[in-house]
Amino acid sequence: MSLVKLYDTTLRDGTQSEDISFLLEDKIRIAHRLDEAGIHYIEGGWPGSNPKDVAFFKEIKKEKLDRAKIAAFGSTRRAKVTPDKDQNIRTLIQAEPDAITIFGKTWDFHVREALRISLDENLELIHDSLEYLKRHAPEVFYDAEHFFDGYKANPSYAMQTLKAAEAANVDCIVLCDTNGGTMPFEVVEIIKAVKKEIKTPLGIHTHNDGECAVANSLHAVDQGIIQVQGTINGFGERCGNANLCSIIPALRLKMKKECISDEQLRKLRDLSRFVYELANFSPPKHQAYVGNAAFAHKGGVHVSAIQRHPETYEHIRPELVGNTTRVLVSDLSGRSNILAKAEEFNINLDSKDPVTLEILDNIKEMEHRGYQFEGAEASFELLMKRALGAHRKFFSVTGFRVIDEKRHEDQKPISEATIMVKVGGKIEHTAAEGNGPVNALDNALRKALEKFYPKLKEVKLLDYKVRVLPAGQGTASAIRVLIESGDKESRWGTVGVSDNIIDASYQALIDSIEYKLHKGEE
Repeated sequence: MSLVKLYDTTLRDGTQSEDISFLLEDKIRIAHRLDEAGIHYIEGGWPGSNPKDVAFFKEIKKEKLDRAKIAAFGSTRRAKVTPDKDQNIRTLIQAEPDAITIFGKTWDFHVREALRISLDENLELIHDSLEYLKRHAPEVFYDAEHFFDGYKANPSYAMQTLKAAEAANVDCIVLCDTNGGTMPFEVVEIIKAVKKEIKTPLGIHTHNDGECAVANSLHAVDQGIIQVQGTINGFGERCGNANLCSIIPALRLKMKKECISDEQLRKLRDLSRFVYELANFSPPKHQAYVGNAAFAHKGGVHVSAIQRHPETYEHIRPELVGNTTRVLVSDLSGRSNILAKAEEFNINLDSKDPVTLEILDNIKEMEHRGYQFEGAEASFELLMKRALGAHRKFFSVTGFRVIDEKRHEDQKPISEATIMVKVGGKIEHTAAEGNGPVNALDNALRKALEKFYPKLKEVKLLDYKVRVLPAGQGTASAIRVLIESGDKESRWGTVGVSDNIIDASYQALIDSIEYKLHKGEE
């Protein structure tokens, strides 16, 4: 295997994404996870641009990293200022990183319109800055900004900018698709042309405005590129950067390139979700390799096939990237879905057992009424246990009442729920207020049951979704409520359907509590 070095810029380019801002503590934690995942270079930020990045380079020196090198990012010197007098260049050196990356203009359009200097002056900026940094830093990389656009506009001048960098003996010249609009076939042809004239090792930095960032990066590697820049989950300016969560497994598993170890690859999903969590983003279900749906199977034919040979409908084994196969249950399900799901829950079902067909028919009938079990696997497990007679009834609800009252026009409504539950031979009648009728009902239900089952205090309602089903009946339409709950160990989803939103919520809440109580007995 040939080695490809991974250069992560989540902490710098990734934070330029809309709605993303990491605290200093977040950046340190992410750096540690990137190091554990085998990333070779971690770009910590631009120390000349803001105090937080200055603080990062100061604090990261106190941390022990096993493998990763910390890179600082900046620009070439300003016109008419020597490198030793340029504040940006001096700040980069003062940060004392393991590597320094600076960008320079390669597109003549930018030189004339953005820098407003001559083309020759720009070549001097590039060479002087890099040559100076090479005397003060262990490794120096040059990001050729807008290189592909620059090459298409003026190939001769774009190549001159690379030669200016090469003459400064930089360690790697990184070809950047800064606007993200270059096509894969263009990347291939342009890199071939570059390699005829440039002998310095090459890198690639792509943006995703044309939805080609990952493809462009992989094509670049196929052409001999030895450094790939990107971000975790593709965070970045506008439409984002090249997604390392897709690039890394493609390099390792598809292209047989050495980059990280098999053990580190198995941490990829956890790394992806960790970064989403610190960014306060909900992980997209359909993300390649690491998403919840990446190896989810719904159609009965698919499920039957993967049970015999997973490769029939899975391009890699999900465990290689820390993911798992999931079998979904819906009105498209066949008997194989039910058996696979039962096995997942350690419930013994026989394919010829009439109960299996009963469960399947029940699911299809319920989904016809609006139920959905893809995000409510706890409700599905309870459904199977009820069909098998393995469901224990921990409590029963005699009745409940929910009042939503607005006493004054300028005040918020007041919600109160009263509930009566029976546990064994004891009846508990209680009431509770809440932030809305559903929250009040949840509070009253817990208040009544926690006396008998203290473990319910561990349960937290994590997410609540309401979907109006397309029945064309306006406010009388059916409502589907999906609730995600969790404790210290796991998370689970439950579902309820009714033409009354309180009743639908009640069904999902009851399933959530019952699932927790059943889980405690396992």
